Amino acid sequence: MTGQVVTRFAPSPTGYLHIGGARTALFNWLYARGRGGKFLLRIEDTDRERSTPEATAAILQGMDWLGLDHDGEVISQFEGAARHAAVAHQLLAEGKAYKCFATQDEIAAFRDAARAEGKSTLYRSPWRDADSSTHPDAPFVVRIKAPQEGTTVIQDEVQGDVTIRNDQLDDMILLRSDGTPVYMLAVVVDDHDMGVTHVIRGDDHLNNAARQMMIYTAMGWDLPVWAHIPLIHGPDGKKLSKRHGALGAQEYQAMGYPAAGMRNYLARLGWSHGDDEFFSDAQALEWFDLDGIGKSPARFDTKKLENLCGQHIAVSDDAALLHELVAYLAAVDAPELSDDKKDGLSRAMYCLKERAKTFPELIEKAEFILVDRPLHPDAKAQKNLDTVSRGILKELTPQLQNASWSRDGLEAVTNSFAEAKEIKFGKMAGPLRAALAGRSVTPSVFDMMLVLGRDETLARLEDASHYEPEVKEG
Repeated sequence: MTGQVVTRFAPSPTGYLHIGGARTALFNWLYARGRGGKFLLRIEDTDRERSTPEATAAILQGMDWLGLDHDGEVISQFEGAARHAAVAHQLLAEGKAYKCFATQDEIAAFRDAARAEGKSTLYRSPWRDADSSTHPDAPFVVRIKAPQEGTTVIQDEVQGDVTIRNDQLDDMILLRSDGTPVYMLAVVVDDHDMGVTHVIRGDDHLNNAARQMMIYTAMGWDLPVWAHIPLIHGPDGKKLSKRHGALGAQEYQAMGYPAAGMRNYLARLGWSHGDDEFFSDAQALEWFDLDGIGKSPARFDTKKLENLCGQHIAVSDDAALLHELVAYLAAVDAPELSDDKKDGLSRAMYCLKERAKTFPELIEKAEFILVDRPLHPDAKAQKNLDTVSRGILKELTPQLQNASWSRDGLEAVTNSFAEAKEIKFGKMAGPLRAALAGRSVTPSVFDMMLVLGRDETLARLEDASHYEPEVKEG
């Protein structure tokens, strides 16, 4: 195929952006963007009873979080209903479709009789070749004339050639009795009109391809390249569903996974490039191809997701990471950070992002920046502020006042102090953590001192040296 690659993502707005849909969108985005093509977005909102503006908004927000930008305006399938119907009427005029006046009762009776005789229950309409002069003045549907002999071969980039006997295809309805187009017709017309060259979607649509090909062939349109990708399964090997936990893209954002890590993980979920597990967006765009997609369902593994997310946090640009952290806090309706707190986080990012797999873990490490004096040490930290420890802090504080405020300078003063007191630095680390962060698990005490600065560090040490542990009643 020559010319520009055009892919599309076409979700139904009946709920959030399912993680399987997010992966489909990602595959389409990678394929198009990696080839200088277009990635289009169509909302398949023909089911008016189930489609909601809120679901459309959730899909758009999920894609925005994942960084999957699309070209042009968002296309509404419902708004193209007149065009879809016009195609059906063209096929009708060309004798490639026909009016079927069969009632639901007649269709049911046909199937009951076929079942009783052990024959195929695929409906064969008596109106297929009926003379128009015999048409009654009654409601009708428009059916396409399906090929009745031979085979249809779906040439699929993932599944290989899939052959379907044409006697297994029915004369699919194109227009309902009220004149509205069916979904199967709308999809084909939209894909053709949008210039879609590659249809990359879940393999639950594989059988639809054979039926949709009837419309392409009847209209004389070029077929797209088909690529039907396996579904995602849960850890138990069953189709991913609500019982496996979070499913919507926005839920994963609210759980604190970075978008880059999520993109990396979703790309590896059913596609591979050698043994590469961790890779950048640039590498994914360069490497992604349809022949790397496997035929077997992929299993969702939260531990692998967390591992990749941790690696992406570790190598992220500090400013970009702070920006995404702020977006995460907004997504979970957390209080907005002051400029001072943002500045502190920016200074501290170098020592926060190592070994943090999610934003909640990063925020946990950043607690020493986010708290204000006076600190309220937690139970473990309080044990490190006994009388002896407070005495050590009281003596250390003036030594630090004149220290060079660099890592080497701070280490030199504290080590010299420890030697003079004939104690190991470990004996001082617990009280320092309690004084600077109010907790026992923190980044390095020297990193905290550097981030907090001289004045705030000394003020916290001073507070801690006079700290009175809480006395429990009873």
